Amino acid sequence: MALTRTQSTFAPPVMEARRWLDGVVHPADRPLLNVSQAAPVDPPPLAMRHAIADFVVNDADVHLYGPVLGLDPLRAQVATQWSRDYGGVIAPENVAITSGCNQAFAAAITSLCGQDDEVIIPVPYYFNHRMWLDMAGVKTVALDAGPTLIPDPVHAATLITPRTRAIALVTPNNPGGVEYPADVVQAFFDLCRRHKIALIIDETYRDFDSRTGAPHNLFQDPDWDDTLIQLYSFSKAYRLTGHRVGAIVASAARLAEAEKFLDTVTICPNQIGQRAALWGMQNLGHWLAQERLEILDRRAAITDGFGALADTGWKLLGCGAYFAYLQHPFDMRSDQLAQNLVRDASVLLLPGTMFMPAGHTGGASQVRVAFANIDRAGIGILFNRLSNL
Repeated sequence: MALTRTQSTFAPPVMEARRWLDGVVHPADRPLLNVSQAAPVDPPPLAMRHAIADFVVNDADVHLYGPVLGLDPLRAQVATQWSRDYGGVIAPENVAITSGCNQAFAAAITSLCGQDDEVIIPVPYYFNHRMWLDMAGVKTVALDAGPTLIPDPVHAATLITPRTRAIALVTPNNPGGVEYPADVVQAFFDLCRRHKIALIIDETYRDFDSRTGAPHNLFQDPDWDDTLIQLYSFSKAYRLTGHRVGAIVASAARLAEAEKFLDTVTICPNQIGQRAALWGMQNLGHWLAQERLEILDRRAAITDGFGALADTGWKLLGCGAYFAYLQHPFDMRSDQLAQNLVRDASVLLLPGTMFMPAGHTGGASQVRVAFANIDRAGIGILFNRLSNL
């Protein structure tokens, strides 16, 4: 009997890691440090919560179906802000709102690919991208990002076949944290255009990029939409993870295809979440700038304080956005090490094996730390626990 679509892929890694906590009692002087998931645990700022309450009570439309591709004012706001930020021309009809960025990726892939088509993704990869490709019947073609975690477009060119439909990048990267240089992103765009395939760029963490100005110039190309599909999440920027609000920026023709998928799956994105995202874009610019500075300070705490870990054999492979990607020094696979860390150090992190295809050797010596929810003091505690193993 053939495998079902869900049987064709692996169990959700974050849920698997949470099960490692079952039955483990942490000492009172060593509470659990959970650095496994890249999502803020704090609620949205109070002013936004008041605005959400007002929507719920006074705007009857938030309780009804809305447009499949999202609220027109939010699409227009994204188009205006993105045109300013990237120095290009993006129209409201180039924007669709989705139920989170994972759905944006699923919609993009469904609009691009048929059974047994191929998509190239750098390794280590974001595991939910791999899971959707599996369930969509699309072959994942692994592009090894190498020790710098920056994929090479020249190497990618050797992996393109007649079945290739897209190359999918995540920058700032999950899990590696690295920010792809603008010239690398441009080279991937040029490669995809030459081969008439799509370049999907997931910029979920763009609000926490350490660089000032636009991270790339792709939207400045007047014909950007013949190749580029950009994905985004409002969850990280405004702490709206439970409201599920993401976006696709692409050609109107591409979004017309995505609309078929979105209408079938969710009919419309969350109405309350969309209004919250719009309110945030219009009112929380200064607050978001401060959030970015806090994340950049935590990144600096990682790089500044890593010497203590380096002295015990750890290596910092990448750091940025919400993530530090590490190589551990132990004669043990990272999936086993990660489970031991729960018991021996009260640390929950994800092993590199969760971000690699089966049989790929690199992940066995690597782990991902998500530092969105630990401050400088927490990072110091984490390093102390790891260095004392």
